[in-house]
Amino acid sequence: MSDHTVTSDAPSRARALATRWLGIGLAAVISVVTLGLGLTGRLNLYISPESVWFACAAAVVTLAGAIWSCTLPLGEEGDHGHDHGDAHEADAEPSPRRSLALAGTVTGGVVASGVVIAALVLPPASLSVELAMSRVGEQTALFAGADDVTLGVADTATFGVGDWASVFATATNTAAYDGKTVTLTGFVTPTDADGVNLTRLVITHCVIDAQPATLPVTIDAGEFDTGQWVEVEGTVKADADGSLHVEPTTVTAIDEPSDPYEY
Repeated sequence: MSDHTVTSDAPSRARALATRWLGIGLAAVISVVTLGLGLTGRLNLYISPESVWFACAAAVVTLAGAIWSCTLPLGEEGDHGHDHGDAHEADAEPSPRRSLALAGTVTGGVVASGVVIAALVLPPASLSVELAMSRVGEQTALFAGADDVTLGVADTATFGVGDWASVFATATNTAAYDGKTVTLTGFVTPTDADGVNLTRLVITHCVIDAQPATLPVTIDAGEFDTGQWVEVEGTVKADADGSLHVEPTTVTAIDEPSDPYEY
């Protein structure tokens, strides 16, 4: 074998390995991580429980495709029957467009690899407090709008923080809820008026669309640290100005629930 052949084969093999990692390798690792989170019940820290089965099924299909692709000879992915002599000539005289494409590929590969490695190394964790605090004050259609007449006849004993946040934001006949008993779980966040909110993140599909639901609770501002999870038992009270708040009878500090979100 000539020196020219050995020299040209080395970068070709390196490109083939890089291509296989960016395509098959990253897909396989992400699939394994997804299945691992799904089997251990921690995938719902990132997506709604209804979507877990779909994500796991997609991961199985992707992993099967990645395994099958690994049976192909190295470099087969990029072999489309082009004239290799022309390819070598193109490699010897790289154009600005080719250099830019290579730089973009390398950058994307580094970023994607970093994300995958972080998913493997870092333990799964909820983003409840961080997301809620970062979105304080944002306007959302989730807890605002016209009255929903069904809320007036619903069994409020089943309401979570998100349900009550919708009532607090939309109810015009607040007296209808005065005295309703509640048992709610959430974490403590401060208000602009040195008060305390009971907060929970409500997600539709995944944490990207999470919206904080907050309820004003009569608790001393310094009694619990921001982000402390608590269970509140008490009653809903209607103020003279028509606003609602929760008047607790007991507030118990608890650990973060295994499923920190509402849906």
